[in-house]
Amino acid sequence: MKKSVIRLLLVLILLASIILITSCKGGVSAGQRPVDTATALKMVQTGTQGVEIKFLQNSPPPVVYDQNELVALVEVNNKGNYNLEGGDCFIQVSGFDPNILKGGFGTARSCAENAGVLEGKNVYNLDGGINQLEFKSSNIALPQGVFDYNPVLNFVSCYVYRTTANPSVCLDPLFYQVTAEQKTCIPKDVGMGGGQGGPVGISYVAVDMMGGKAVFEINVQNFGTGRVLSPYVDIHNCGQASVEYTDLDKVEYYVTLSGVALNCKPMDHVARLNNNMGKIVCTGDLPTSSAYETPLTVDLNYGYIQSWTKPIKIVRTPGS
Repeated sequence: MKKSVIRLLLVLILLASIILITSCKGGVSAGQRPVDTATALKMVQTGTQGVEIKFLQNSPPPVVYDQNELVALVEVNNKGNYNLEGGDCFIQVSGFDPNILKGGFGTARSCAENAGVLEGKNVYNLDGGINQLEFKSSNIALPQGVFDYNPVLNFVSCYVYRTTANPSVCLDPLFYQVTAEQKTCIPKDVGMGGGQGGPVGISYVAVDMMGGKAVFEINVQNFGTGRVLSPYVDIHNCGQASVEYTDLDKVEYYVTLSGVALNCKPMDHVARLNNNMGKIVCTGDLPTSSAYETPLTVDLNYGYIQSWTKPIKIVRTPGS
């Protein structure tokens, strides 16, 4: 009897020890989202993706008969941190003959259709908003004598987006002067690798002192695989309509230091990208003679176009 009681006590002690060790373990197990708010916030404020498309399994199917309807279901995911409303993002299909695939298959659809807003990633949803869109051709008309048709469908996303970068910079009006004052920081260039939650962002900021002025050389970069458009381009039909050359590679910017607008060039507040890179140069007066750190805020507004292809085969139904 005593041995049974002792054995039971040992089992209970062992179970209690296992529970205690498990509850005291720190960190996040595989597959779980980080529960630390600071870590989640960092994930939201970094990244180089915007709107992404994924084809659902067998949709569109690789082979379809001409007497069937063609249905393509795509999943649209806003992986950046900027919320998209109904008129901010559209998906359109091109790359096919509209005389063969009829019924509005190429009509542009809002990314936020039936959702109101396709939210970007945030501390409560690190994956960003997801929506599904259906493209349907209920009438396939192969020309007489044509037994198959092999288009490569081009699913094009066109959207307007905003990226905000807030690098902390050190400013020192007396940087080049000998002084006995204890410096709280030393002016230096700031690297901005990893993006700021959008396909276009700041790669680094060069900081220099010029007397009582600060000079910032801000490098803008297209981190994504798509093409940058002017924020004023008509995105509703950009998958079908030709985009003007003058609409490409333009990013509207606004730069402030501690909430005060800086004097920047280009003076029209539009950075032109060349080989996916652009530059902004800003200057501003410093309100103090001591070294200090402060946030430099760079807001970027732009359009973006990206495409994904899907080859299909349309076959004439036997006997038709």
